[in-house]
Amino acid sequence: MSIKLNVAHLLGLASILTATTIAGSTTVKAAEMAVSQTPPVTSMPKPTIASQHNSVVPITKLAHKKVSTNTLVDVASANGSFKTLTAALKAAGLVETLKGRGPFTVFAPTDAAFAKLPKGTVETLLKPENKAQLVKILTYHVVSGEVLSATIKSGKVKTVQGDTVNVLVQKSGVTINNSKVTAVDVKASNGVIHVIDTVLLPPAESASAK
Repeated sequence: MSIKLNVAHLLGLASILTATTIAGSTTVKAAEMAVSQTPPVTSMPKPTIASQHNSVVPITKLAHKKVSTNTLVDVASANGSFKTLTAALKAAGLVETLKGRGPFTVFAPTDAAFAKLPKGTVETLLKPENKAQLVKILTYHVVSGEVLSATIKSGKVKTVQGDTVNVLVQKSGVTINNSKVTAVDVKASNGVIHVIDTVLLPPAESASAK
């Protein structure tokens, strides 16, 4: 009888141990599965401009605006009839100004127009010591804003230099002071050029030239 009891006890212990082992094995496997399902830890990406500001900045806002190569100075330089004017603009330090945003209207004297001035006048004006005088003369040929031929009317028009030019519109054509307009509406990216056949002189310069 005692032997049977001992066997029963042994069988009970065995079943308990088996159950414990199975439970423990199941727990371990469950833990292993949990670990295997956890995503691996990776390095965090560096914050971008968008994540820092919660918006994406269009590349067009960051890029520099393309600089135009068709300004008033570029157009004049590319035309073989304005060599003297181009040289005068450089000597006067007005190249960057007339390459600016503008818009400007330029009454541009041709080389033939400069040739009408008394002999030696152009050479004298191009000297460094006469830069201020040259600036006055050249800016007298410039009007702020873009004035196309269709909108030109007779009257006095103030120039960038400060004095006014007298514009006369007739059926035969347009004159600016004593200069005739020979070509109109030469377009540039920052304004327009009207070609004239005589150099315009501000009142003070005109009086001294007489």
